[in-house]
Amino acid sequence: MRLSINYQSANLQRDLTAVIEDMGLRITQARRQVVDLLDRKSDGFGAEEINAELPGVGRATVYRTIRLLLEAGVVCKLALRDGTTKYSLARYEHHHHTVCVRCGTVDEFRDSTIERLVRAIGGEVNGEILGHRIEFDILCQGCMSISGE
Repeated sequence: MRLSINYQSANLQRDLTAVIEDMGLRITQARRQVVDLLDRKSDGFGAEEINAELPGVGRATVYRTIRLLLEAGVVCKLALRDGTTKYSLARYEHHHHTVCVRCGTVDEFRDSTIERLVRAIGGEVNGEILGHRIEFDILCQGCMSISGE
């Protein structure tokens, strides 16, 4: 189930809260704290990172809230090279990711060339492409400037 959300909005917290309410769930204080923190995590986040930053919120609540937002399609799940999982808010309905291999920063991008390529591949496969995920492992500008690369 993909819910519509305006990520350019100054009211992202309100919009994320509305997604949870639209699923028929109550907005508890703990869920509100998780949503407020996710709003500030523009470069991606791990569930344990959120859990550590919200000691008053139970681990199960953190994981359930992330899972709810994942099921709603407003959070993306990324499997990193080191075997860990990171999440990011889905700022665009269809997008791809870059992940810095050094600091773990996650960013999103949209690219029409990739979409044209996927459509072309769709004509070559024996079936219908239902979706795809593309992640590029990068060294971000911040890490390049630190290492002088």
